[in-house]
Amino acid sequence: MRIGIVADTHMPRAAKQLPQALRDGLAGVDLILHAGDFVTFDVVEALQQIAPLHGVYGNNDGPDMQARFPASQLLTLKGFHIGLVHGHLGKKKSTPERAIEAFVTGLGTADQTTGDGDKPAVKPDVIIFGHSHIPYQEEHHGILLFNPGSPTDKRRQPQFSYGIMELGDTIKLQHIFYPDKH
Repeated sequence: MRIGIVADTHMPRAAKQLPQALRDGLAGVDLILHAGDFVTFDVVEALQQIAPLHGVYGNNDGPDMQARFPASQLLTLKGFHIGLVHGHLGKKKSTPERAIEAFVTGLGTADQTTGDGDKPAVKPDVIIFGHSHIPYQEEHHGILLFNPGSPTDKRRQPQFSYGIMELGDTIKLQHIFYPDKH
């Protein structure tokens, strides 16, 4: 299974349409995961024309987007548990730490997932998040953390980016970088 991973599109402020490099790179994926800050439903519709879409809302998504998408969700795909969250909820922690805490009770104790409160009882294999616009890939206590960066609003990053995840016998994650958003 091949999955496109996108976050922080911030459209139409950051771009009027999805960049051609993103559309070309997502062609043929089985699913798209968006980790929040769509901003408008035009992004949702454009991505759904490429492949089925799962998403979460971010801090720049208004009440209409919050009514359509949850703050976080745990998907099971090809036997793997995939957490999806924007990463903006919480205080005084890094974005990766907030992403972990959306799914795991007690930062750094991923093997102690309890399902208390809003946290699922299943330990995610991967947590996908956005918010920082910084491409990120690390393993933390057996959980892969992945931020695709932004395809339209790179901020201080050298290039625009998104991610591809391949699910087979293992999980393969990679960033795809490109120089301009046209």
